[in-house]
Amino acid sequence: MGYKLIRYSVKDTWLEENRALVAKVFEALDETAPQTVRYLVLELDDGEFIHVVGEGNDTSALTGLAAFEAFTQNHAERRSTPVKRSPAKIIGNYHVLEGGKAG
Repeated sequence: MGYKLIRYSVKDTWLEENRALVAKVFEALDETAPQTVRYLVLELDDGEFIHVVGEGNDTSALTGLAAFEAFTQNHAERRSTPVKRSPAKIIGNYHVLEGGKAG
């Protein structure tokens, strides 16, 4: 499985809302428990968010969630930087990503 790294910074006035919207996506994932989704979100101290998305064949299990659609609705307005996307691979993983392996 490949991964995609997505980075962006959020305006200070939108930090709480962005956190809440991300949390709702994880609540929806917990409720639906899709087996094909691998998803991790980190927030840095400077307001930058980093999403790590496992790239399987079907991304609709994540992007089709109502909570994810709500997260994306005013995303451009919340951001202070453009979104940067890049492919990524796991080089090492020690008890952070469930089932993640190098390679």
